[in-house]
Amino acid sequence: MPGYAPDTHERASVAVDLAVLTVLDADLKVFLVKRAAQPFKNLWALPGGFVRCGRGARLGEDLAAAARRSLREATGLPNNVSRLAQLHTFGRSGRDPRGRTISVAWTALVPPDRAALIQSSDHAGWFSCAEEAPWMRLAFDHADILQAAIDRTRTDIEHTDLAFSLVPTTFTVGELRDVHEAVKGAKHDARNFRRRFQRLVEADRVEAAPGRRHLGRARPAKVWRFKHGLQ
Repeated sequence: MPGYAPDTHERASVAVDLAVLTVLDADLKVFLVKRAAQPFKNLWALPGGFVRCGRGARLGEDLAAAARRSLREATGLPNNVSRLAQLHTFGRSGRDPRGRTISVAWTALVPPDRAALIQSSDHAGWFSCAEEAPWMRLAFDHADILQAAIDRTRTDIEHTDLAFSLVPTTFTVGELRDVHEAVKGAKHDARNFRRRFQRLVEADRVEAAPGRRHLGRARPAKVWRFKHGLQ
């Protein structure tokens, strides 16, 4: 561009960080990776990375593409199996000792049947948001990012169809209640929740699915599915 000298302006790096959440065994969990290099070597962190830049007319990937790529690289999951939403921008000076880095954080919600396919290892795995992550020293300001993601998820589950992103394709009423309880960190009265679920049926947001689910010694439970396109 004539008259523009980019090297005369100070620049910051741009990164994406992902709070990857699921519900397993009625517990809200976050996917963390152990850093293999400095800074914060051997500390647990949210997956993510720098946004790839280019030159000339090709200026690299956009933020959503960087988030999808980082999620795919960290988990091996294809792009269409998680609910990905931009969360907040974190840009406090000094958050990254390597230099000025602005991070655009995202929340990725993974259904439990897909989350179970991600194998834990010494360098990556699922951790309880209630029992484990609060006591861990996370790299950078990732504890703040994780808390922001949890707070947003707790708010959105009351006003959106977010809960359907954290159950299998077909689910029982009890499994849906487990998701609400795991996210909110509080128990729901089973009778009141069933009345709430009935309102979803009457609003045509869920429908009965074929078959039943065997849960221990109890009677096989009826299964349901979310009517897609209503998000």
